[in-house]
Amino acid sequence: MMTSVDTDLIRVLADPLRLQIVTLLARETLCTTHLVEETGAKQTNLSNHMKILREAGVVETEPCGRFTYYKLRPEVLAGLSEQFAALAISARTAAENKRACP
Repeated sequence: MMTSVDTDLIRVLADPLRLQIVTLLARETLCTTHLVEETGAKQTNLSNHMKILREAGVVETEPCGRFTYYKLRPEVLAGLSEQFAALAISARTAAENKRACP
């Protein structure tokens, strides 16, 4: 059984600011203003990172008047977690398999 992990999603989450954003959104739904305050990032920089997270399907937007709120899509992270869990299961059985050297 060959198991693979979504490398595109890993790249998206590997950025320290994006991972911080995901961590914040795991606690509550926040607007751009809140995220700027919490992260210390400039608004334009934060908006670029939010675009990447939206395009990757990690967050979704919720318009509220003149503000845009962001919320995490937990099923995306759960899917990634399941991929890693499958790798761990594969690794346990692989420890019993040893390919002979030629």
